[in-house]
Amino acid sequence: FSDKELHFLVIGIIGMALILVIYPLFKMLSENHVLIIAFIYVFTLIIVLTFAIEIGQKYSGTGTMDFDDIVFGLVGFMVLFLIFAAVRAVVLAIYHLIKPKKKKR
Repeated sequence: FSDKELHFLVIGIIGMALILVIYPLFKMLSENHVLIIAFIYVFTLIIVLTFAIEIGQKYSGTGTMDFDDIVFGLVGFMVLFLIFAAVRAVVLAIYHLIKPKKKKR
């Protein structure tokens, strides 16, 4: 196999294996846990973005490519997301305590 053919096969197989795992997981999560799906999606984008920034710095000469920058960027997102999730949980808890209860027939 040539390099291109190996990339075609290996990445294609890895992608399909991920679909077979992730699709049922996301289908289950979509019923009540859309925030988790959003987190996974954004976290994936943040990983790609931080790597792209570091690679861009390396090739443009505007900075140094540093793995610690990637780690700190990801940790920053995770900390801010946890703060957001905590505030959201408190707001939802207060909302559920205050909102009027519907009477069952």
